[in-house]
This record gives sequence, structure tokens and C-alpha cells, in this order.
Amino acid sequence: MFMSAIMALMLLTAAGCGSNNKEGSGSSGSGGGETVKFASDASYAPMEFMDGDKIKGFDIDFIRAVMEEAGMKYEVSNTGWDTMLESVKQGTEYQAGLSSVSITDERKETYDFSIPYFESTNMIMVKEGSDIKSALDLKDKKVAVQTATTADTLMSGIMGMDNAKLKRFDSNAVALMELQGGGADAVVADIAIVREFIKNNPDQKLVGITDNTNFTSEYYGILYPKGSELKAKLDPAIQKVLDNGKYEEIYKKWFGEAPNLENLKQAK
Repeated sequence: MFMSAIMALMLLTAAGCGSNNKEGSGSSGSGGGETVKFASDASYAPMEFMDGDKIKGFDIDFIRAVMEEAGMKYEVSNTGWDTMLESVKQGTEYQAGLSSVSITDERKETYDFSIPYFESTNMIMVKEGSDIKSALDLKDKKVAVQTATTADTLMSGIMGMDNAKLKRFDSNAVALMELQGGGADAVVADIAIVREFIKNNPDQKLVGITDNTNFTSEYYGILYPKGSELKAKLDPAIQKVLDNGKYEEIYKKWFGEAPNLENLKQAK
């Protein structure tokens, strides 16, 4: 059932955060040197998610290819979103963040980013039969988002920052529960997440709505503390993965289609 699926997702995410599950520990790179520690919020299937005690997803396969190209050791730990943002800003325990993080001007004031590695946009998810057809239709509706995401920023602009009908939650899983329980008319989240959830819950009669006018393309980057030396080390490796066919292979594995590499190149 829909509720059971969401509860299972929440339990997996909580278990991952509590046990600090890792991917890639000491497994990449032929040379010595310290291990680069990435923080992540593994609750964004298919980008990053917990499968038992393993972190899997597009981002995980992508960073594996990048770190192999760079010849560096690494770990990806499931920390949760807020912990990732704060710990990467400090740059002590974790040196980078990998969790479908959109590159924005506001975030650039606090963090450095890698070159873009993924094109995305936000998407609206509603129940079948909804009268919502675009982002502007959400203005007077009850809308659930994950706090501190671009969906939160976009909907704050449309609905008003202090609008009580804009419901902010710690995770997309809880936002989805709010829609299912009737507490929200819509959820706004990244397109890959919405499409994956609709695909995995066909009996729930959910609909995804794109709005290219009000939700324009955004690009994910690896998150670094300000002044991090990692950007100069990993940007060339990311570029090689984009150019040598490995990126397209990983993209097709998770999304069943080829990426628009030209848009990525132009986004730099």
C-alpha cells in the first residue's frame, strides 16, 4: 500500500542516518592519501537511497566513476539533509556533499560547487482528478515541500514565505504522506523523485505535472566548503566522465534514456 511504502522509506532513511551507512569506503583510487568523505541524504530515489544497509542510486554510481577517474579514495555517508548542509559548510567531518544539490546563487554565498553534472527541474505531483494544471494554480492550495530545497524557494515565491498553506517538512517522504493523507493538495519536488514515486505506486493514481514556464531547469553540483581544494581536483574528473561515455551509461541505467549533455556543457 501507498502508506506502507512511505513508512518503509522513512524507516530506511532513519536507519541509514542512525547507523551512518557508507558507500565506497577505501574502495577507489590506487594511490595513498586521505579518504574524501561525502555527506548525503539518501532519501531521493533514484538519485540516492537506502537499499538495506547500502546506499545506491544515480549519484552513487556517478561519484564512483568520478573518484575512480581522479584516483582518490572516498566514502559516502547517509547523514540527512540538514546535517549534510551544516557539516559541509564547516568542512571538518565531511569535505563534500552529494545529494541532488541544486546550484543556486544563494547557496553559492555559503558553498563552492563542482561543475554541473545533472539537469533537473521541479515537478508537481497531485492525485488524479485534481484541478491543478500549473504552478500558479498552487497559490491558494495546500502544498507540501521539503524544507530548504529549491521547491521550498520556488513555492515561497509563488505562495509567500509565511503562507500557512505552504507546508515544509524534513523529508520528501513526509511531504508525500501529507498528500496521501489529505493534508496537502500537491507535493513539489525534483522531477526524478516525482517520476520514480509515481512509477513505483501505479495503484495510487498519481499525476506528475511539468511547468517549464515557472519551473525552469536547474543543475546539480557537488557541494564543497568555501575555498575547498577539492573542486580543482574533481572538476577535471567530472569532465572526463561526461566526455568518455561513462556518464551516459550511468544515466541510461537509471533513467532509460540518454542525457542532454549539451545543456550541461552550456550550464557551466
